[in-house]
Amino acid sequence: MVTWANYAMVILHLLSALFIARSACGLRLPPLPMIDGCFRVSPEPEVFRVQGEAVVLSCLVFDRVLYKRFSQAKAGYTYVIAKGNGTEGIDPDEGKEGRVLQRERQLWLLPARTSDSGEYPCIYRNETLCVIGSITLQVYETKQTDIEKLSYPISTPVGRNVLIRCPHLKDFNRTDEIEWYKDSSPTVLPLGSGRYQRQRQDVILISDVRPADQGLYTCQLRVHVNNLQYTVSRTINLNVKVPDPVPYTQTTRPIFDPDTTPTPNPGLSTVESPAVVSPKIVSPANGTIFESPLGSVLEISCQVFTGSQSADATMVTWLVDGHSLDSSNLGGRALLSQRRVTTVAGGCYVEVNLYIIELCEEDTRAELKCVTQNQGGRQEVIAQFRVEDPRSTWLMMGVAGSVCFLTVVSVFLYLLLKPRGKADYFLARQNSTFSSTFSST
Repeated sequence: MVTWANYAMVILHLLSALFIARSACGLRLPPLPMIDGCFRVSPEPEVFRVQGEAVVLSCLVFDRVLYKRFSQAKAGYTYVIAKGNGTEGIDPDEGKEGRVLQRERQLWLLPARTSDSGEYPCIYRNETLCVIGSITLQVYETKQTDIEKLSYPISTPVGRNVLIRCPHLKDFNRTDEIEWYKDSSPTVLPLGSGRYQRQRQDVILISDVRPADQGLYTCQLRVHVNNLQYTVSRTINLNVKVPDPVPYTQTTRPIFDPDTTPTPNPGLSTVESPAVVSPKIVSPANGTIFESPLGSVLEISCQVFTGSQSADATMVTWLVDGHSLDSSNLGGRALLSQRRVTTVAGGCYVEVNLYIIELCEEDTRAELKCVTQNQGGRQEVIAQFRVEDPRSTWLMMGVAGSVCFLTVVSVFLYLLLKPRGKADYFLARQNSTFSSTFSST
């Protein structure tokens, strides 16, 4: 016999299945943390610059999150990048004449000072929404203060051709030709003759790379902003990979008296040159799988331990499917941090971070390599991504709920529509006869 409890159960399962199915179809990304009523986005890669130069701060990770999650919230918003609490350093009344300018979604420092160092919140706000990220800027007095952090490392084997690009210039209106310098020489690098050629305005080619080509290459240009001229420079640290060194031996003979006839078999002694400490990758371990939700921001670190004397010559980088980051499928969604060297007892740690702005499903097929090399040796470890898709969990729950719902509906329809058997007919007649007898009595 069907009761109201059966109806209630069917309705409850129906509503649950509909809710789960809707959640499974509508959920796209994991929720962002919220603090003080504002959504919080992961920090940007740290930026290192030199005082006296034009600096542009952009929150690329932050902008990507806004585009993916809040693209519909465009009307009546404010977007600010500023130091400290979000307002320090910006004076709207300065217009285009101030040293610190907010230009759409960028903050311009014309020029940068060491006092500009610090954390800059990126704030997006309208009547109903508040999202906050951050970017940290470190401004040094000179490049010699910390050339490791101010340079961009690249590496190439001996005998190859290598392209060196002057990075992060797209924000500037380039009218003058970019000048290139090597190491501390004040003389402009001659391009167009010999092994050094200018490929594009911001790219040079070194043919048949030799060990002597290793060093620091600085690209420098002059830009004009609001009728004023500023300097912009970037430094690239080229590491030339040479074959494993052969131990050096020196043969010496005993000192004999000139008047004495040399012996047929003089004694020999061997002196070996001091060995360069081979770099060792501390993190990540070989075979590591980095797990993160679909669409999230991911930061992974390649940390190498080496001798303090060989830290400058130790190359550390990330490769994707055997290619550099710019040439890989992650090129538009990933960034490499600058080197960070930490001195400890017995050696140094060299660290380079890989920032993934948005993790996609196809990234699970990518092979990551943390690679390090110096004259003492080479090591590499392999890692992979594992993308956690929250939709799959909700989808499984939705399917399970739908199965339960269909089961309940089937049972309900069976009880409601099944034909009566002979036993049911006999019981019905027996009840009817009993009722008639009781009435006549």
